Amino acid sequence: MATASDYALIFDMDGVLIDNTAYQARAFQLLFREHDLTTNARRLLERLNGMPATNILKTVFRHTVPEKDLKKYADQREFLYRVLYWNKRREAAGLTNFLTAARLAGFKIGLGTASPPETIEYIIDHLNLRHLFDTITGKADVERGKPHADTFTVAAKQLKVAPERCIVFEDAVLGEQSAYKAGMRCVCLSTSVKASKFQNPMKVIKDFTEITPRMCWIL
Repeated sequence: MATASDYALIFDMDGVLIDNTAYQARAFQLLFREHDLTTNARRLLERLNGMPATNILKTVFRHTVPEKDLKKYADQREFLYRVLYWNKRREAAGLTNFLTAARLAGFKIGLGTASPPETIEYIIDHLNLRHLFDTITGKADVERGKPHADTFTVAAKQLKVAPERCIVFEDAVLGEQSAYKAGMRCVCLSTSVKASKFQNPMKVIKDFTEITPRMCWIL
């Protein structure tokens, strides 16, 4: 009979471990203003949140932009975001208690994010969360980011858990799609989009005070 140790919980970072979507959107909006773009960043992220920043930027320019320039703009956006969010970094309500309880119950714990290593450090090391994860999968570990399945597939392989025994925690519609493409189930957080926007989650929560590891087992 399967036990919790046969299962894994895999977490996205932005909008899941932290509620930072408003600051991500503000950073994009400042970048758009610099380039005379009128795109509404918050609405854009409702559709494309979870994708690498360079891919998001490809959708807003009316002309073809060289990859090196997209990378430069993405780096500028990242700098703006870090400045805006510097004094606001705090974990989602109930997160540490949930992760600690899940580890004690036997679940394997992974992080699966589109962020590069330095951004992962900016969040999880500042919040002292790294020790709660058995594996961390980021942009540097996969060839294709979300909405492809690669991020979660690689995380599951590192955890040595079959996809059907993995539960993903996501705040983005594209991230939810990535979980399903990987053959996994998904719990969604309504930090970035309304609950009605998600496709078929096991459960929608606002933060980790609304769920327990036992609920993951019986959902």
